[in-house]
Amino acid sequence: MKKYTVGVVGATGMVGQRFVTLLENHPWFQLTVVAASARSAGKSYEEAVGPRWAMTTPMPESVKKMVVLDAAKVEEVASQVDFIFCAVNMPKAEIKALEEAYAKAECPVVSNNSANRFTPDVPMVVPEINADHIEIIPAQRKRLGTKRGFIAVKSNCSLQSYVPALHPLMKEFGVNKALVCTYQAISGAGKTFKDWPEMVGNIIPYIGGEEEKSEKEPLRIWGHVDPEKKAIVPAKSPVITCQCIRVPVLNGHTAAVFVKFKKNPTKEQLIEALRNFSGVPQELKLPSAPEHFIQYLEEDNRPQIALDVNYENGMGISVGRLREDTVYDWKFVGLSHNTVRGAAGGAVLCAELLKAQGYITAK
Repeated sequence: MKKYTVGVVGATGMVGQRFVTLLENHPWFQLTVVAASARSAGKSYEEAVGPRWAMTTPMPESVKKMVVLDAAKVEEVASQVDFIFCAVNMPKAEIKALEEAYAKAECPVVSNNSANRFTPDVPMVVPEINADHIEIIPAQRKRLGTKRGFIAVKSNCSLQSYVPALHPLMKEFGVNKALVCTYQAISGAGKTFKDWPEMVGNIIPYIGGEEEKSEKEPLRIWGHVDPEKKAIVPAKSPVITCQCIRVPVLNGHTAAVFVKFKKNPTKEQLIEALRNFSGVPQELKLPSAPEHFIQYLEEDNRPQIALDVNYENGMGISVGRLREDTVYDWKFVGLSHNTVRGAAGGAVLCAELLKAQGYITAK
């Protein structure tokens, strides 16, 4: 099978590096272009990243000598690839303009950024939950005046630790409201302990913009495509309130979740719903799809980052500590890998879905 050629725009940052590692030996996609800011352009990838390589695995040999292109030179990058992943670190308005420029250059964009998450005709996809939202792409192409080009985005990284768990419970038992506290790793800010030493032995009870995203983005994921409005209409419920805290952990976002249900499920019913849940990626056997999306752990002291963050190569969700609550109905703890499932891996899975459904095509 001929592989699709792909570029990573914003390739030198932490999420960009994660894309580079995940695309090594990918069965469908071949990384052929790396692009970043003008100051990195013209250097080899190895030289541009320098001592900032943050992955635990070595930099792939295949990418070390690639010459970094200037991400702002849209036509130059777009002409060389079938589609791009976008993980740039820029002001939101600039990201929005850049992603639209790539789409208009007939280059599909699968973005890790938040800039287009609420653009009405841009699908924000967690492939197991709302794969049908990609059906909005023809309407987006009409607006942009493109034949191949479009933008699809993945959701905020913190959502992955609780929304996939809430989803099957909501489908079976109805959810009125949820209270969520997330405990988020420093790699979510693109940092390691080496460049953020003040996080060692510390907690910061504020992550800019994160609580709003955690409360609003799930409703868009649970929304529906409205063909007349040519938009994705967010769901009106459940109501989610969220507190987001930065903790001294490198990888892995943990969530403590309190849920009020419409029905009155038993513990056994809740666990069964979690364990049995699967979606379109599992049906299609997409290359990056976890075989078992959600694992439920019986032990009182799980899930733990040290033991569970790499479940299903970092693409699965771990849930534990499900018990009755005196204020809400039930409570549990969720865990996801924030730069794999929560960022680059989630975007790669989204691209696999788009390719499988015929939205990403070879030039």
